[in-house]
Amino acid sequence: MTLPKTVVANARPKPWTGDAPTSDALSIAFHSSLLGSAAGSAALYKAAARHFLFWIDQQGIAVSTVDDAVVRRFEKHRCRCRGFSRHEPNRPMFTSKVRRFVRFLEDQGVVDVPDDVDHLDTLLADYATFLVQEHYSAASIKSYRSEAAHFAAWIRVSRLCWEDVTDKHVMQYADHDCRCPVYRKRGTLVGHHGPLRRSKGARRFLGFLRDRHILSQVDRRDHEDDDLAAYKAWLKAHCGSSAATIRRYCGEVKRWLPALGEPSKLDAAAIRRVASNRIGESPGSASLIAGIMRSYVRFLVSCAECEPALQYAFPPIRRYRLATLPRYMDDATIEKIVASCQADTAVEIRDKAIILLLARLGLRAGDICQLGMTDIDWNNGYLRVSGKSRRPDRLPLPQDAGDAILDYLERARPPINEERLFVRVQPPFRPFSSSAEIAGIVARVFDRGAIEGVPTGAHAFRHSLATRMLRAGAGLESVGTILRHRSPATTAIYAKVDIPMLLKVAQDWPGDVAC
Repeated sequence: MTLPKTVVANARPKPWTGDAPTSDALSIAFHSSLLGSAAGSAALYKAAARHFLFWIDQQGIAVSTVDDAVVRRFEKHRCRCRGFSRHEPNRPMFTSKVRRFVRFLEDQGVVDVPDDVDHLDTLLADYATFLVQEHYSAASIKSYRSEAAHFAAWIRVSRLCWEDVTDKHVMQYADHDCRCPVYRKRGTLVGHHGPLRRSKGARRFLGFLRDRHILSQVDRRDHEDDDLAAYKAWLKAHCGSSAATIRRYCGEVKRWLPALGEPSKLDAAAIRRVASNRIGESPGSASLIAGIMRSYVRFLVSCAECEPALQYAFPPIRRYRLATLPRYMDDATIEKIVASCQADTAVEIRDKAIILLLARLGLRAGDICQLGMTDIDWNNGYLRVSGKSRRPDRLPLPQDAGDAILDYLERARPPINEERLFVRVQPPFRPFSSSAEIAGIVARVFDRGAIEGVPTGAHAFRHSLATRMLRAGAGLESVGTILRHRSPATTAIYAKVDIPMLLKVAQDWPGDVAC
């Protein structure tokens, strides 16, 4: 019998339905498929295939059941095969030829593989086109395309279905000892950069397949959060929580959920033990941790999964309101930071606009992330900001901040169809994923400008603006309007930093000399 010499690359191999092919027929067909390469190389591949076929026959292994585990057994066996070199199976170059032969058997349908994605080669070509459209560099396109092909080869070697791939499998791929039948410069990756590159490339290709509905839209990274799906729905429907709040709460719950155990067996002692341990790890977030834990217990009570009295089992969290002073920077420091922002590169132009919005309007980092193109009224000179309350407010747009935004739009913002104003300057040009990226931008601005000895984080600009307005004579109501505070008590914390005004109202200590 004969097998076809070539494989249709874009067609899924059909399972072999005819008579079982002989070893000679398989090795000859494999050799015929390699006739385009050098004659000596094709002969070496044929010899490797014959040796492997002889060994599996001796072991009683059917050709149709061959997988990577069988190849690894062949690689480690103490060769006593008659007519073959006993040292060949232990050589990586030799076993790579064997894996190429196994890939040939899979493509011919002799070995059935759980391939649930059609036309994979066409999808890889479409993926490269997509990367071009996303403005990736030629080197990045080549790297991501190669990583996607490698990931596809590993999926086949591991006998996985694409629909079943989870984040756990991606991590296994990132750390695997590569023996995949693909042409790559190196199979062993040194340090932590290699696994990171592998996982990043695999996740990006999976995202590409899901965005085109080739795979289901379910994010497999949330596979382990299925037990929190009802809690997420409860937070959204009954508490009106935002997506950021839900993400923060669920992330915290995941940390101590295994320690709580089954909800039906939950008791006050377990709650207090877990709360005390978690608060001991992050004492500065004690109130937040207790609030999240109380929220989760209330959810369990609403589902009748634990006793209602457990809502009151939490240890009291002592908070001293107005016990600390807001961190702020003086006017000279603020102007030094603004002056340090150059406008020579796209990154610097974008960062300068962000710094000016933080310094002049006291916006939160989340406000910067959510700011859209349509939120700027250029004719009337104001910004529309929603903030944490989701209630839109109008703020005046200062001249220098407006000029910086206009400069960013004209010189630095990529030409993409995206509603958000600020996006990343490297492909893919996406909006910021969270407010933490704004804090990172502030830190990099401080590093570039050699700014030291000042409070870190984006919120320090907000505190500084309130302090500066109070010392300039503005009332608490005006400060609260600019900062969009719903309660005057929130604005009152800034009265503590107005030292000249406090000196005027401070009374003498009894028995002490007047100031």
